[in-house]
Amino acid sequence: MMMIAAVWISILLLTGGFALDSALKSFVTHSFDEQLGNTLTAMVGSTEIGPDGEIFFNRPLGDQRFMEPNSGLYWQITGKGHEDYPSRSLWDRSLKVTSDHFDNTPHIYDSTQFEGEPLRVMERSIILPGSNTVWRFTVAQRRSELDGQIHRIRTILIESFAVLGLGLLLMAAVQSLYGLSPLRRVRLALQEMRSKGSSRVEAPLPLEVQPLVEELNTLLAHNERQAEEARTHAGNLAHALKTPLAVVTTAASAQAPDLAETVLREAAAMRRQVDHHLARARAVGRRGAGQARAGVWGSAEAVVRAVTRLYEQARFDLDGNHEASVAIERQDLDDLMGNLIENAAKYGGGSVFVTVDAAPGDADFCEIWVEDDGLGIPEAERTRIFDRGARLDTGKPGTGLGLAIVRDVVEIYGGTVELGESEDMGGLLVKMKLPRTQG
Repeated sequence: MMMIAAVWISILLLTGGFALDSALKSFVTHSFDEQLGNTLTAMVGSTEIGPDGEIFFNRPLGDQRFMEPNSGLYWQITGKGHEDYPSRSLWDRSLKVTSDHFDNTPHIYDSTQFEGEPLRVMERSIILPGSNTVWRFTVAQRRSELDGQIHRIRTILIESFAVLGLGLLLMAAVQSLYGLSPLRRVRLALQEMRSKGSSRVEAPLPLEVQPLVEELNTLLAHNERQAEEARTHAGNLAHALKTPLAVVTTAASAQAPDLAETVLREAAAMRRQVDHHLARARAVGRRGAGQARAGVWGSAEAVVRAVTRLYEQARFDLDGNHEASVAIERQDLDDLMGNLIENAAKYGGGSVFVTVDAAPGDADFCEIWVEDDGLGIPEAERTRIFDRGARLDTGKPGTGLGLAIVRDVVEIYGGTVELGESEDMGGLLVKMKLPRTQG
């Protein structure tokens, strides 16, 4: 920021300095030329033609420098066929003038005809009354006075702009340091948080960085939540595997006759636990990957096509909002819909009805209903059925983890799932609420 400010300040000051220098130089030069013009006008007004046809002044010019030799201010009147009429200040020199053209208005130019003495020269051609001669009136002044004024102005400009530039750079530096001081305070707060083992930035900070601190604390809380969930999952998995492993170890040590059956049974139990925790871990990982988006209707159609191949005798109906979308990963949505629709086909009476966006007035959640025409689940059993391994119908194959995984994954994404009784079909009604995508 300071380097950019320095570059822009330098560019602006240089541009402004050159512009101001040009304007002041033009003003000083114009003022200098105006003085020469006044002198030239006074010369013309004081000039007369004598009886002998020669030119003379009827009154002397007011500037005393015309009387001092080599004073730096000179005049001269030249006419073809006549002797030059010079000022005393020229002494033994004369001004070289061009008489091959007629200047009706004053003609100004710079001359180096005197060695070591640059001149500013103004000329004008005049035909005086009583004479047919074209007289060339010339007034010249040493440029040292004009150049000295320009030099003094430039010195003042350079010094002033240097001080101004330094002041602006110091002000920009102070502004940058002061403006970025809240970020340094954030860095110190983070350093203190790390040294003290705190999980939040709790130090009072300026309003400018408060949104940043809030987002940072939210991120820290999110990471802490994920770490805690990972620890919980690892602990739950270890605890779940501990008992089956102990049973297998005991049976193997005792060389039990039913060792094979025991290993198969406990291995199946361990596989259920591993599947369950892997599903949770995948859902947590995808949730932390960013804002997900999935279309509910497309997922429901894909699941129905797959389940139809397994249960060809069942009838599936879809209804609802074709445009509804939810803020979860498509694979997780397919797993949820697959569990619910397959359970409805497996345990129902042969008809499954899926309603997408059953409560369209809810701006925050999309509600998905899955109904069947089976026997349903008694109200007293509806809470227990979400437990891992819980099964009401043991006559059909399954692990008893379907609804438990559904509940865990839905809750990970911030939704809810509950069971009820279908009024239209008489069987089980599963109401799953998932957060809508925003925007």
